Amino acid sequence: MNQPSIDHELSELNAAVGQGKRARAVELTERLLQLGAAPGQILDAMVRAMDEVGRRFQCQEIFIPQMLMASRSMSDAMALLAPKLSASGVKPQYRAVIGTVAGDVHNIGKDLVAMMWRGAGFEVIDLGTNVPASHFLKAAHEQRPDLIGLSALLTTTMPAVKTTVETLAQVRANGVRVVVGGAPLTQSFADAVGADGYAPDAASAVDLARRLVG
Repeated sequence: MNQPSIDHELSELNAAVGQGKRARAVELTERLLQLGAAPGQILDAMVRAMDEVGRRFQCQEIFIPQMLMASRSMSDAMALLAPKLSASGVKPQYRAVIGTVAGDVHNIGKDLVAMMWRGAGFEVIDLGTNVPASHFLKAAHEQRPDLIGLSALLTTTMPAVKTTVETLAQVRANGVRVVVGGAPLTQSFADAVGADGYAPDAASAVDLARRLVG
């Protein structure tokens, strides 16, 4: 194993993911595996890159398109890395379920949060859009997540957020945390419906998720 070469390639991978260079991220991941880098090392480099992306977004140094590019570069690299992680016994420490509530088919914000959560090392089960409260509850029982994220873009679906939070009361009693987000929602709304947290954007959703499960 050539550790100096591995360290250099890890640094290059970190930069490629942070800059949203999808092909380059995949190329470097493949090269690192060939060099004998541990899958966990490679994952750590990508997670650090996404942490920096989230920080830069919160500081308004980058914007949503750059976040999407970075998230997709990590997603492409993870498609190559995931089997190696599984074979080496490296598993996500936490699991999350996410979806857009019933009556709402908007997915961009939800997808971005899901990608950022994956970038933070979470296993994420995405239920899609227009998800009834009963489907969230079923997923909670089947997947046993640590965290459930509810997304809503339309003001008219805010009641569905409330209904879903109430429906999930039985799993929340077992320690599952429920967070909400989306254009019409606020911290005051989250408090009023009894959610465990609110995030105004994807970067904040990562900080919130880590705080709640950690």
